[in-house]
Amino acid sequence: MNAELAKKALEKVGNPNVLVNLISRRVRQLNNGGGGMGRPLVDAPASMGLADIALREIIEEKIGWEMPEIAPLERPKAKKRKKH
Repeated sequence: MNAELAKKALEKVGNPNVLVNLISRRVRQLNNGGGGMGRPLVDAPASMGLADIALREIIEEKIGWEMPEIAPLERPKAKKRKKH
């Protein structure tokens, strides 16, 4: 994987864990081939690896993602017990 491409893609995504997940999911799609998502969305030489293709797609904003909103955690409330 090209370190320079990884650095640029990380600037776009912001979170290294999300970047790893995006790359791995896209590489799986490219490996499976088949439909429209199985082909690169950028011009890439045959010698370029699938991870580098995924990074270029992120950098060139050919694929998108959404970060979920972070919801505050709440401690569960205890239930009242019935007296016997």
